[in-house]
Amino acid sequence: MKAKQHIVITKDDHRRLEDLFFSDFGRAFRDASYLRALRGELNIARVVEAEQVPHDVITMNSVVRLQEAGGGEAEVFTLVFPEEANIAEGKLSVLAPIGTAILGYRVGDTVCWEVPGGTAKMVIEALLFQPERDGVVA
Repeated sequence: MKAKQHIVITKDDHRRLEDLFFSDFGRAFRDASYLRALRGELNIARVVEAEQVPHDVITMNSVVRLQEAGGGEAEVFTLVFPEEANIAEGKLSVLAPIGTAILGYRVGDTVCWEVPGGTAKMVIEALLFQPERDGVVA
């Protein structure tokens, strides 16, 4: 069995996500299994300064191309905080199951999450944009 991988997250992203969990919005969804999983990952995450995040790690506002494990179409998403989410524009909320699954993982990783029909699996195929790597950190 593969050991549990610890996600890598920037201090700023970690702080904003912690704040989100304590907001009215976060409390409304606190019982969702994928949010409990994200909470657990945040508790053991490797938290780093923005300039220390590896260049292949998905951070907030990263643009990522995902491929269904075993083939299928690739999809491109920008990982955003809930207030910026707009799936029609490819802006995926970190609170969506797939959003929680990819945060902090690296290019080449396979991520899994539960869906009504079983388990979905996607491979992180490419990181097209990472704010920290590409010098666009606020």
